[in-house]
Amino acid sequence: MADEVKLYGVDGSPFVCRVKIALNLKKIDYKYVVEDLGNKSADLLKYNPVHKKVPVLVHNEKPISESLVIVEYIDDAWKGVPILSKDAYEKAQARFWAKFIDDKCIPALFKAIGSHGQEQVVAEAHEQLQFLENELNIKGKTFFGGDDINLVDIAATFIAYWVGAAEEALGIKLVIKDKFPKLIEWGGNYINCQVVKDGLPPREILVAFFKMQFGNA
Repeated sequence: MADEVKLYGVDGSPFVCRVKIALNLKKIDYKYVVEDLGNKSADLLKYNPVHKKVPVLVHNEKPISESLVIVEYIDDAWKGVPILSKDAYEKAQARFWAKFIDDKCIPALFKAIGSHGQEQVVAEAHEQLQFLENELNIKGKTFFGGDDINLVDIAATFIAYWVGAAEEALGIKLVIKDKFPKLIEWGGNYINCQVVKDGLPPREILVAFFKMQFGNA
């Protein structure tokens, strides 16, 4: 019997896009169900009663929530391109950096976007991004995963794509080439991978979102 795979999400969410990219990497066919978060479906509330939010992956009627948990599930459930190393130490390191991106980098960047590039707030975001810049320098490879995309690259999708749209929408600069050359090079390489491109929303949608959400300071 063929697998039945459904992804509940909203267009424009970096967390939903993480799951799309992981599914693309594994070449998994799936049905994408667009949710209205202002009027959540009965299915979404049934499949994710705790958080009541997207993304939710439903694999043969078994729901999995939280984007990084879903990405790891996809890696475990399907063969193909590995997203996490089999090496225990490398796997732990990838999980550490993915959590760091969620706990530190993305909140700091959202705060900087909301401040319209206020110097002190941007400096706080830069403090977090510097750790990622250093990690890329240490690795000396194209991606956080080395020569191939891994969990950390997928976790950092917001940095690679969403931040640039916010910069364009608000006329600010958050990730500066002189300060973060490796991070900018990584972002360009990452979003130009076909499996990543196929999971991203059109840039103009994100630019319009950031203008609407943050454009009246």
